[in-house]
Amino acid sequence: MARLQKRKIKLGLDKILESPKTFLGDYRIGLICNQASVNRDFIHAADLFFENSEIDLTTLFGPQHGIRGDVQDNMIETSHSIDQRTGLPIYSLYSETRIPTTEMLANVDVIVFDLQDVGCRVYTFIYTMANAMIAAAKFGKKFVVLDRPNPINGIDVEGNILETGHESFVGQYPIPMRHGLTCGELAKLFNTEFKIGCNLEIIEMDGWNREDYADETDTPWVLPSPNMPTVETAVVFPATVIFEGTKISEGRGTTRPFEFIGASYIDAKQYSDKLNSLNLSGVYFRDVSFLPTFQKEAGKTCGGVFVQVTDRDSFKSVITGIAMLKTLFDMYPDKFEWKNPPYEYVYDRNPFDVVMGTDKTRISLENGESLESIERSWEDGVAKFKELRTDYLLY
Repeated sequence: MARLQKRKIKLGLDKILESPKTFLGDYRIGLICNQASVNRDFIHAADLFFENSEIDLTTLFGPQHGIRGDVQDNMIETSHSIDQRTGLPIYSLYSETRIPTTEMLANVDVIVFDLQDVGCRVYTFIYTMANAMIAAAKFGKKFVVLDRPNPINGIDVEGNILETGHESFVGQYPIPMRHGLTCGELAKLFNTEFKIGCNLEIIEMDGWNREDYADETDTPWVLPSPNMPTVETAVVFPATVIFEGTKISEGRGTTRPFEFIGASYIDAKQYSDKLNSLNLSGVYFRDVSFLPTFQKEAGKTCGGVFVQVTDRDSFKSVITGIAMLKTLFDMYPDKFEWKNPPYEYVYDRNPFDVVMGTDKTRISLENGESLESIERSWEDGVAKFKELRTDYLLY
């Protein structure tokens, strides 16, 4: 049987390597990258830049989990080091500082950003980008984004807008949980709307359509972080990342993080039956048992569900996640617990509020408000963001 034809994409990385001098001149380059920063032959951007005689690569910068993706734990800071392959210094932007310093940029004229985002506000790479843009503006450096697809499409926008006073490194700006933008588009929006004002250039992709999911293109998929193994994981992530703010396992320590959700006290069949009775669009909840090997519920058999997305086009990820959480809150009022602060060892607030970018959702759940009421409360914010983002769409 013939395979489905996948849309051919030329990435920003592909385009800059075709004519490095056109985009980078003779400037000294600092590259923000990780293990997913590869071309279609799966060759790492750092290696491609280093081996190219027309590029003066001097410095590497790593986001959360490092430039080769070697740090598994969600919130462990990474240290500065030397890259074994290139011999270049690696400065961690998930360390004692999350913004490049004068010393880090001493040998850099242009900062190049090439990270794969997953399309959700609660993913730190886009704030690594924003912080590096802030440093570029402060220290007079040019900032170049090598654009990559939003892996869960560039059309759907869902969820609440982050509120002032709830900013964090998992939500730095007032955007919705599912933003429907590429990193290049977000960079344009951040630069103008939030007055970063750096010298910004986007190397756009060729061939990407907004309705595309990553696995409908020929873009290589390398897990962008240790608990984001597949495109399916990215699809459910805006739903289930909110469980990071609870004591319920979001599946870390299993082979399918964010798709397994559960705890040792949950009756899997009762939970799945209640969720499936809600008739949420595009999803089926399969009752499962799983045993996390680390983090929450490590070494304990958990009852729960596997989130089976049956129709991506109709699946509404954010309200699905709220429905999953509300159902457990109502089923187990004496056992359900929010995670204790601090979150990320920094934010002395309710971790669920940090993830949601508001305390209103938690209060609504505690007050027994309906799913319909919670979803309606997002509508005005989503409508305004959709209108705002039109000025920044590149595709």
